[in-house]
Amino acid sequence: MFQADSESGGLLDSADAFSDKVIRLGFMRKVYSILSLQLLLTTAVAGLFYIEPIRAYTQGNGYWLIWVAFVPSFICLIVMSCCEGVRRKSPGNMVCLGIFTLAEGFMMGIVVSTYSAKEVLIALGICVVVVFGLTIFALQTKIDFTAMGGALLVALLCLMMFGFFAAIFRGNNILNLVYASIGAFIFGLYIIFDTQMMMGGKHKYALDPEEYIFASLNLYLDIINLFLFILRIVGSSNNN
Repeated sequence: MFQADSESGGLLDSADAFSDKVIRLGFMRKVYSILSLQLLLTTAVAGLFYIEPIRAYTQGNGYWLIWVAFVPSFICLIVMSCCEGVRRKSPGNMVCLGIFTLAEGFMMGIVVSTYSAKEVLIALGICVVVVFGLTIFALQTKIDFTAMGGALLVALLCLMMFGFFAAIFRGNNILNLVYASIGAFIFGLYIIFDTQMMMGGKHKYALDPEEYIFASLNLYLDIINLFLFILRIVGSSNNN
């Protein structure tokens, strides 16, 4: 086998590389198609909360409504993250992802209803530009961000602890701006990390092409969290 490969001038290796590239491109198309549907569904559901009667009811009952949406969202997230058989088998994986996305859209609607439509549109526009730029950067950079998973996890844990501290001093706009800026930066790095995890090739770590649900779930959560932190920055800036 080794001799045949050498005599063919590496044609077998080239064929394997080409095959892997085709599989990866198909995998990424599938992930971005699912991700686009998730984001459209989330936007549609969240948009309902700007209908005045719904918005008024939400602002008076937001606390328990958040928990109503959080429970199915958390259950679906745990199932898809921990049960390989569920997230790899259709149509169960799509049903679970759909329920999760609806619940997330419901929670997003509750959150964005506390901001003005102008603030939400500004944050949405910034988020679209940032995600597009980071995706292009992740696709062409020679820096391997997949090797930074441990550092990103530590940064995320530190952000969570900072979040508890910021919650105590919610009236401090400067502290909220710092917290939201750090959060947006960390989830920007996660977008690059998860994009490169899909790409394979020369990166240190890569997702299995069968894990398209898991990949779309990761990117979806990255984008949603990035948007929420940008929205918080916009809201805090307008309060100054």
